[in-house]
Amino acid sequence: MKSRAWWAAGVSVAALVMGAVTAPAAMAEPADFYTPPSELPAGANGDLIKSEPSPLLLSVPGSNGAWPATATKIMYRSEDAKGAPVAVTGTYLEPSNPWTGQGARPLVAAAVGTHGQGDQCAPSKLFNTGIEYQFPTDVMVGYESIWVNTLLLNGIAVVVTDYEGLGTPGDHTYVNREAEAHAVLDSVRAAQQLPNTSIPADGPVGLWGYSQGGGAAAAATELKPSYAPELDLKGTYAGAPPADLAATLQQVDGTFLTGVIGYALNGILAQYPEVQPLLDAEINDRGRQMLAATKNQCVAESGLQFGFQQSSSFTNSGESLSAVLARLPMAQAILDEQKIGKLTPESPVLIQHGRSDDIVPFGQGQQLARDWCGKGAAVQFSVNELPPIIPGMAINHATPYLVGTPESVGYMIDRFNNVPAPSNC
Repeated sequence: MKSRAWWAAGVSVAALVMGAVTAPAAMAEPADFYTPPSELPAGANGDLIKSEPSPLLLSVPGSNGAWPATATKIMYRSEDAKGAPVAVTGTYLEPSNPWTGQGARPLVAAAVGTHGQGDQCAPSKLFNTGIEYQFPTDVMVGYESIWVNTLLLNGIAVVVTDYEGLGTPGDHTYVNREAEAHAVLDSVRAAQQLPNTSIPADGPVGLWGYSQGGGAAAAATELKPSYAPELDLKGTYAGAPPADLAATLQQVDGTFLTGVIGYALNGILAQYPEVQPLLDAEINDRGRQMLAATKNQCVAESGLQFGFQQSSSFTNSGESLSAVLARLPMAQAILDEQKIGKLTPESPVLIQHGRSDDIVPFGQGQQLARDWCGKGAAVQFSVNELPPIIPGMAINHATPYLVGTPESVGYMIDRFNNVPAPSNC
């Protein structure tokens, strides 16, 4: 299995490189797919609104369908953190390889790591082009294809949500615990409704994500019992989950990813507009410019424009944005709502985290494991011991995802094969 997983990862890297060099502009999806109906049709969360074929950048015709998968772009009904109905887009990928494990072909809902806040960063668009580029510095590579393809080549179907507001109208509610969990769980419901797939409507499901996606997967697994109790969830992989958003915003300040603070604040303002006057009184013109710019950027451009800057330069008081939020009771209440670990997963979880993670503090993954263990969940906490490498460049944040691939893919396959879940609680 390990050699198979790494071979798949290598193929995926080659696909990304090919996309960076040869992706034709003609493969970009029409913008009108991302425009929902003026009124969402009545129905339940997860109901399909529309779908259409989605041409993958790397796709080879074969006797079992396109290799490694045949993709379908979907729009489905979900709800935001306040319970209001929203339309969310995503991609379902039907693998050409057979599932050779136990039972029916399983489905993994993959929640992507940080892509950005601009609509051009939506994962469903990057599956078609491999890379997004707008002159001069707006560039985004669909890096999650490495892990998506690894799952596909093991015969596992995959559905990837774009999250709320990424691709579709409105602002992406970045790292909003409930909005992201709903989008992930409803993507499963939508995929199981698609016609002409090899997954059953009530088949086995896994959740997968790293970084932002790790938080989304973690939130989804603990909200699943109340929000989507009918799903047959076998297990969850949550890598480097930002379980405490306030602590993450503090650590990311001054790193290459300082700009993601803009994503988080824009997401808060989109979901909780009552915070707007409080924030307006605290940020200066440079802070307003940062929020406006990051709202339409992918993560690489945000890094190039705002990387290694201190958020204290964005405030009137010269305090960091974390310090400002800490003395605003309304902001603190909202940040507290984003904490993961207050509920109990009913299925096993693997948490991976690097001890030297320079973006999401290691203590968050460790504490999340302790919180869930204390509630009786089956949790395997896996530590990457890579020493610090150029702190602030996110190397120690990203590397454990790649290095941990054999363990994470093997863990997911074992859950679908009903192997007893490990736990080091």
